[in-house]
Amino acid sequence: MTVMNVRRLIPTTAVAGAVALGLTALSACSTSDAADGSNGDKLKVTASFYPMQFLAEKIGGEHVAVTSLTKPGVEPHDLELTPRQIGSISESGYVLYLKGIQPAVDDAILQSGVQNTVDAATLTTLENHGSEVSGHDHGHEGEEHADEHGHEGEEAHEEHSEGDGHNHGEEGGADPHIWLDPVKYAEVAKGVGKSLEKADPDHAADYKKNTDALVAELGELNTAYETGLKNPATKTFITTHSAFGYLAERYGLTQQGIAGIDPEAEPSPARIQEIHTIAEKEKATTVFFETLASDRTAKTLAKDTGLKTGVLDPLEGITDKSQGADYIEVMESNLAALQKALGAK
Repeated sequence: MTVMNVRRLIPTTAVAGAVALGLTALSACSTSDAADGSNGDKLKVTASFYPMQFLAEKIGGEHVAVTSLTKPGVEPHDLELTPRQIGSISESGYVLYLKGIQPAVDDAILQSGVQNTVDAATLTTLENHGSEVSGHDHGHEGEEHADEHGHEGEEAHEEHSEGDGHNHGEEGGADPHIWLDPVKYAEVAKGVGKSLEKADPDHAADYKKNTDALVAELGELNTAYETGLKNPATKTFITTHSAFGYLAERYGLTQQGIAGIDPEAEPSPARIQEIHTIAEKEKATTVFFETLASDRTAKTLAKDTGLKTGVLDPLEGITDKSQGADYIEVMESNLAALQKALGAK
């Protein structure tokens, strides 16, 4: 393997910053210094959790070494970082995260001083989604820039908290679950591709090619959802984790969350009664639970209301219990589960 010139990897301002922080000064021929954000001849990438890891791996390909801060099976909302993980963020050449999902990660990244830090929430438009979501709730006008620092526009995402009175979870009402809409996820992928091209210009052509391939794959997934959910017997699905607001809005469905965006929140007796009424009125058949959180609430509600249970995976992590090996496969399993529950042909 040829040793590439690490100075090409990062802007001179980042080098100056690294020296100012007392980190190892770079020499033109060095490839082993932790401070340069490279790993041999690969760009060292830190991803906050699985949906960011998938993008980094698919777009970065052979040119990146990706580490995820959230290990398989860990509920990302609850993540606490070890000192070693916090240190590894500072040594990265590129960090990809989604502000508002993991407060511990947001804080650590802010302190890290890494030059190429990308907040996926700035690469698409966030909206407000409560527990009930149909195609009518548009929260935010788009901050659709792909700035690789990922800082502008965040205040705008946090200003609005109007909604339907149920628990909205993180960031004052802005729903962070953008990856569950293949169209929004493709927008994020494009922004990630552009920022990787800037972070590592030597491999820009490959990043562009990989981005185009992933965007095409996500386009096919979107078409499969559009076709597969075209004529459902009912448009309402019930879920223990209100993660599917963007997906519901994209395909003209209504998500009824038992609790809010927080998957561990216990629903009130009044909300359970409300869900029962909605299920009867809307002819909903199924209460969905997820793979990483407890299914106790779903099973109790199903027993009380005579509904079936099923798995709808919010794809916050892949484990051996996941209905597929990666994002695309699990989304295909989610589509099959929705078609069955909604009576879509």
